[in-house]
Amino acid sequence: MTSGIDRDATLSDLGEFGLIGQISGIVASTAPGEDVLVGPGDDAAVLRVRKGHVVVSTDVMVEGRHFRRDWAEALDVGHRAAAQNLSDINAMGGRAQWLTVGLAAPADLPAAWALDFTRGFAEECALVGAGLVGGDVSRADQIVISVTAIGACTISPVLRSGATPGDVVAICGRQGWAAGGLAVLGRGFRSPRVLVESYRRPAPPYDAGPTAADAGATSMIDISDGLLAEAGHLAAGSGVSLDIETGAFEVPEPLVAVGAALGADPLQFILGGGDDHALLATFPADVPLPDGWTRIGSVRALAAGGQSSVTVDGEVYDGPTGWSHF
Repeated sequence: MTSGIDRDATLSDLGEFGLIGQISGIVASTAPGEDVLVGPGDDAAVLRVRKGHVVVSTDVMVEGRHFRRDWAEALDVGHRAAAQNLSDINAMGGRAQWLTVGLAAPADLPAAWALDFTRGFAEECALVGAGLVGGDVSRADQIVISVTAIGACTISPVLRSGATPGDVVAICGRQGWAAGGLAVLGRGFRSPRVLVESYRRPAPPYDAGPTAADAGATSMIDISDGLLAEAGHLAAGSGVSLDIETGAFEVPEPLVAVGAALGADPLQFILGGGDDHALLATFPADVPLPDGWTRIGSVRALAAGGQSSVTVDGEVYDGPTGWSHF
């Protein structure tokens, strides 16, 4: 049984407002704090913003494209859905405070799946003290999850557009683990387990964004689609070029093992992998990197008439750089 309902009950059995009632019961146990004047149950949430800059981010997850139910439990999907949005606020140097969720799903989806998803989502939000304050549910042919995160930066947000030649490029958080796990699952295996679990439930460095902002980071981005792809966004936004140094990475043994099993260079998981939600940032060369950050490259000026680019060890990289939806 889950919250008084049969585990075999579907969304159709529970009904829209029955589902909302169950979700509200879960959300109520994670009280979002005194700055939520009106929470779930009205037409819109009402929030009190005391100071600083309001930052907002939205992400969409589609079943079959961003997750598969045979690869991850609902609890894990909830953690992932929250993590990718909390990480976007983190990448601005801010802290997420409130989130809303839109859930569209087939009528025959077990209601327990939706409630376990909500629990996982709420558990991840609790890691940063954020609360789920509203959302919507609807019927669809497959599961679609849309999340909006709202947070605040107490100092100016760190954008993608501030990197300058001479800056160093640095990373915080594990990178390539989720990509290794995805490769394993795609081949029908479940080990190394540490990589599979990293794909199912990422562990973003939630304190690293505000810490980097305080330390003087000039640009920053969340690595959701691939390290080189995100580095490209920083380069384009700042009108510079970035060079990534592979010698700066220590390739963990599980990635070495997967690379050997698949006949692939394990560095490709680090350079082109996403979903770990590590942070990539640039810092002035004379600024000591905060704890947990590792230098992995440098920022270079564009040649006359040149375009922004990302090189690896000074050369054009011809491997996968990251995920693209279209």
